[in-house]
Order: sequence, then C-alpha cells, then structure tokens
Amino acid sequence: MWFQIKSYLNFLWNSKNQHGVHSPFVFLLVTQCFYDKKKYPQYKLLKDYRNALLRNKNTIEVSDFGAGSRVFKSNTRAINQIAKNAGISQKRAELLFRITQYFQAESILEIGTSLGLATSALSLGNPKANITSLEGCPNTMAVAQSQVASFQLNNIRFINTKFEDYLSIEIPNSQIPNSKTQIPNSKFQIPNSKFQIPKPTTNNLKPTTYNLEPRTYNLKPTTYNLQPTTYNLIYFDGNHSQKATLDYFESLLSTITNNSVWIFDDIHWSADMEEAWKIIKQHPKVKVTIDTFQWGIVFFRSEQAKEHFTIRV
Repeated sequence: MWFQIKSYLNFLWNSKNQHGVHSPFVFLLVTQCFYDKKKYPQYKLLKDYRNALLRNKNTIEVSDFGAGSRVFKSNTRAINQIAKNAGISQKRAELLFRITQYFQAESILEIGTSLGLATSALSLGNPKANITSLEGCPNTMAVAQSQVASFQLNNIRFINTKFEDYLSIEIPNSQIPNSKTQIPNSKFQIPNSKFQIPKPTTNNLKPTTYNLEPRTYNLKPTTYNLQPTTYNLIYFDGNHSQKATLDYFESLLSTITNNSVWIFDDIHWSADMEEAWKIIKQHPKVKVTIDTFQWGIVFFRSEQAKEHFTIRV
C-alpha cells in the first residue's frame, strides 16, 4: 500500500495535461479522447453491466494463476465483491471505450477477462471489431460469457486458457498446434569413407581414391510462431508480475502493426511491475508511451520520435 501511495505522489509531481504535450499525435489523443466530455449512450450500458454484477451475490471458486489478490483471502469469492474490488472502475471503462472508439481497432486481444467489465468496454467501443478474450479461470469466464450474452455483445470470442499456453511462451516441442515449435539442436556427420572409381576396361587409367573428411553441421534451434494474426489493440490485465508481463510483451511483438495500441494495466502495482514498465519503454520498437498511473499505453509508430509522457486523466 505504501509503495503505491509513494508511486502516486511521484506520478502527480511529474504528470501533465494537454498543455505539456508537444507531440501532435499525443496532443490530439489527449484532447479528443482522454478529455472527451461527451456523454456517450454506451456509458449507461457499461454502468448497467456493472450494476448487474454488483447485484449478483452468488459465489464462485476462482482459479488465480496471476500474482494473487491483495483483497481476497480465499478462492471462494462472491461475484459482486469481485466486480467491486477487482474489476475495472466505471471511469476506466469509459476511457477504454473512448480509446477503442478513437482508434477503431478491428482486431483486439484481451489478456484477462475476469467478469468482462473491460471486455464490454472494448466491445462497445467498436461493435465491428473481432475480440479475443483470454481467461484462466473457467468460472469467472462463464459469468462473463453469460453477461455479454445478456447485453447482446456478439463480437467476443472467449478462450479459457493459461495465458502462457495461448501465447506459446513455454510450450513443449511436441505440442505443435497453436504453439511455437522448435527444431532441437542437432548434429549430423558424413562419416569417414573411401570409394574408388573402378578401373576402366578400355583405358589405362589408375583408380582414384577420394577421402572425405568427417564434417559436423550444427543446426541451431529455429522457433516458428504459428499464431497467424496481428492485433490493433491489446489490453493486458492478467498476471501482474514482471516476468509474465515481459514474456507477454516479447511473445506478442510479432503481432504489431505500425498503428497498434497496447494498454498495460497496473503498471505501478508493485516495484516489479514498475521495473517491467521501464524495460518496455526502453525497447527499440516502442516509440511513444503514456503513463496514466493506472495504465501504461504503448505505441509503435515508426514515424514518431521516441518520447514518453506522463498524463493525468
């Protein structure tokens, strides 16, 4: 708790609004999207979605594959308490809706469905988008599936999986479908051998012997990423640990386009997450980042000078 308070005070000291932004791309994003004051009708749907969960007092058994919870002491949890304590806030859901709408992302990946509060914002932001949402816990995913069906959000494909399995970070070599497969280190030799050209019957030619020295060929392992798609927007809200975050980042770099937008949740959740955020910012493919305290937003625009912003929203 004290770590986050210190981080937030540091954020407030360094953050700016649109008047401290000199990049035209970021200035337009901040003024036309972040600070957009229009009351969109979708906001009521987002609130209704949330309220339906807050009224649900049923309990489910949660499988937590991430960094754990600071609120819940048991894996048996009430749905309304998950929505209240672990879900995205109404304000953040509205911002996520605006970002999705602003960039009109057509192919979206969400890592960490939970109860679908963020998923609904992504869906409403662009109803024509193809959204893939990954969730490790089958019970929370089932609640999300039921919710989005009742709100007729039909552009979402839910997948119950461990994130590292789907993203093919540490898949055994034998698992070829939807995975990275490797040709293992291998060596082969042409053995010592001698062969002769037989003595011709009509010409007086001496037989010639060819000595082939053994040679060793080293084949380095080659990794093939069999995931066939690119994503315009990725929302990372899964395992809030440094290693997992960086693994996801590296695994998904092959899916970026010049206009891809990546949003990392809880970048100040811990010292490890702050370190992961620093490493991501330094990556050569990353051109622009925006720290909103809750989120770290990443852009890969090749035409953009590398620059980092800290923006109050």
